[in-house]
Amino acid sequence: MRVEIWTDIACPWCYVGKARFDKALAAFPHRDEVEVVHRSFELDPGRAKGDVQPVITMLTRKYGMSEAQAEAGEDNLGAQAAAEGLDYRTRGRDHGNTFDMHRLLHFAREQGVQDQLIQILYRANFAEEQSVFTEGDERLVELAVEAGLDAEAVRAVLADPARYADEVRADEREAAQLGANGVPFFVLDRTYGVSGAQPAEVFAQALSQAWGERSPLKLVDQGGAQACGPDGCAVPQQD
Repeated sequence: MRVEIWTDIACPWCYVGKARFDKALAAFPHRDEVEVVHRSFELDPGRAKGDVQPVITMLTRKYGMSEAQAEAGEDNLGAQAAAEGLDYRTRGRDHGNTFDMHRLLHFAREQGVQDQLIQILYRANFAEEQSVFTEGDERLVELAVEAGLDAEAVRAVLADPARYADEVRADEREAAQLGANGVPFFVLDRTYGVSGAQPAEVFAQALSQAWGERSPLKLVDQGGAQACGPDGCAVPQQD
């Protein structure tokens, strides 16, 4: 079974939601038969790469809330994160363009370390003082190497804006087609969708339901067709 998760590194509920989903998945009896794929979704796709501002400032300007309201919201998120065992800096974080991170996540998937990288990026953005937006590409290289990627290969991806750009845009188009207008958005076996950072119990129920309702393979067999198997290939005999 495949679970696809549309997220953005700048999304605090994605950070919390991943922890809750991971908790449900760890207890799922068929855990080893579940493939998790992280898909791209930018909360602020129009933001220029160098346009970085404090999170509190971004919240007040984008959503028209007061500074006190923005800070209260961050305090609530910090408490939600702490309940899941996550560190969360409620003050002093910044906000910027995440497109390069999404490109790296596609590269990481090819290398088999996508889940490791996304968790490291979340931690760096939400829990650490050093910014993932203002320190340049070398900050991302450092984090990618921690996930198990080769530094020079990562630099090559970051140096070429076209690398994995189509994959990121394809994910975002697909999210729109599926009706996802916010993240996190979880799709289980292209049958069930779960929106938002739901409690672990909701994810556990969704996993069980999707697993139980998987459709068995329907074989269309006209008979007589030749095939290869463990014992070799059938060779038609001449009369």
